[in-house]
This record gives sequence, C-alpha cells and structure tokens, in this order.
Amino acid sequence: MDPKVLFLILFALLLNLVSNSFQNPNPKTPNSKLSKAHVELTTYGFPVGLLPATTVLGYAVNETSGDFSVRLGGACKITLPPDNYIATYSKTITGKIVKGKMAELDGIRVRAFFKWWSITGIKSSGDDIVFEVGMVTAKYPAKNFDESPACEGQHSSS
Repeated sequence: MDPKVLFLILFALLLNLVSNSFQNPNPKTPNSKLSKAHVELTTYGFPVGLLPATTVLGYAVNETSGDFSVRLGGACKITLPPDNYIATYSKTITGKIVKGKMAELDGIRVRAFFKWWSITGIKSSGDDIVFEVGMVTAKYPAKNFDESPACEGQHSSS
C-alpha cells in the first residue's frame, strides 16, 4: 500500500476519533450541561434523566435523614419514555433519598388514564426504574432515562 494512502486513512481515523470525543466526551451522560443535582442522582444509583434538562437553581441533601429538595428554574412539562406519558415537574421537588430509592416525593406528576397522578416514589432495581404512584407501580428500563429530557414548556407556577 502506498504510504501516502495509509497516512491519509490513519489521519482520517484520528480526525474522526478526535471529533467524536469533543462532541460527546462522556457517552453515558450525553447532556452537555448537567447540573450537580443531575450528577448527584448517579451517586444514589439513578440515571440523570429522572430530572429534566432545565436550569437547577439549587439542591440540598441531608445525608443523615435523606431529605432532599431541588429548585428548578421553573416548572416544566416533559414526555416520559417509552409510553409517552406527560409528566410535570414543579419548580420545587422534595422527598427522601437513599441508595436506590426515593420516597415521599412531592413535585412530580404524571398524566395517565385521563387523570393527573403524583409520583410518590422511584426505585432503582437492577437495570430497571420502578415508579410508584401510591400503591401502583410501573417498571421501565433504566436506559430510557440515560439522557435528561428537555422541557416542553416553562410555567410560572409551581
């Protein structure tokens, strides 16, 4: 093989590798602007996509009690994969968090069966995420939440 052709092939491969690494330096968190609250979710065993891709004004976690709060830049609406349920996030989300489990959630609602329901808990169970609405649960692959969904609309109320 001609050395010039080999050089061009290697150069093209190197250029492709470098350009891909700049486009997405961390393939597991494709969102370019993840807040500390998004990253904190992963330390508790949850994917970042449980929080919408919106401005996080602040968050706090009491490591003793597990109480947490997240303040978003505004309330927002998203579509949850894979069943396309509409969910809304209030400006403030509160609850309790420990490794693999969120409970006593307040601030996340989902529309199903022509009614709005509050999501009261979320569990990370192996490769699945289990949403709790009172005594009812729904299980989805965690990989559906690897990316934070964009807000479909900003609302001024919480």
